[in-house]
Amino acid sequence: MILGLVQGPAELLPISSSAHLAMLPRLLGWDPDELDPELRKSFEVALHGGAALALMITRRGEIRTELAGFDLRRASVLALSFLPAAAFGYAFERVIESRFGGPRGTAAGLILGAVAMALADRAPQIRGKGDADWKDGLALGIAQAAALIPGVSRNGATLTAARLRRFSRDQANQLSRTVALPVILGAVGLKGARLAKRGISRRQARWLAIGTATSFASTMAATDLIRMVERDRALAPYSAYRILFALLILLNCRR
Repeated sequence: MILGLVQGPAELLPISSSAHLAMLPRLLGWDPDELDPELRKSFEVALHGGAALALMITRRGEIRTELAGFDLRRASVLALSFLPAAAFGYAFERVIESRFGGPRGTAAGLILGAVAMALADRAPQIRGKGDADWKDGLALGIAQAAALIPGVSRNGATLTAARLRRFSRDQANQLSRTVALPVILGAVGLKGARLAKRGISRRQARWLAIGTATSFASTMAATDLIRMVERDRALAPYSAYRILFALLILLNCRR
């Protein structure tokens, strides 16, 4: 329930929800290593799935508008934003998690992502709605693939890519949300298939259900945070928070 409550706000802000899900148990004195790594990762994906479902409901008008105007240009943006992350995740997710998923790797991802966000936020905002093309889709896809590195943040990476491509703040946020859903739903489907194949206990299924439901509820309650990010302000506050969180991890998490 605690992690589900954290997931909603952390998913809507560019502060790396995955880093919070992975490091908060350590900071709170829990022992996440007692869980099967595959089950722990599946739990994180289930929380992302709950958040994605909430976003599909709260942003349904925006989704309908996008679908109504769906054409070859939009299809190319969506496909190229999905394929790099899907291929890279399918091939290397477990390797990345085992090598970079510890406190130091996560803290490094938070700091590097914070620096990239701060630099990208200085780019001119000259592109708006309807300007995205296949090159932008590819840039967003590479960003989502890079976000598989713990601490980088999918939201932060796609916002960085969109702003480097000179999109306005509100359009960068819309692009970030639009390209996120297919990747999150794909990850949920892959993890769900793996769990169905290996099987889980009734107790573990209850964990997944509680976490998913709480994540859904917290995302629904925190959806107004999207407007906060979309206001005409810099990403500096989120960059500063990420660096502070990284330092907290380094100071308190030894393993």
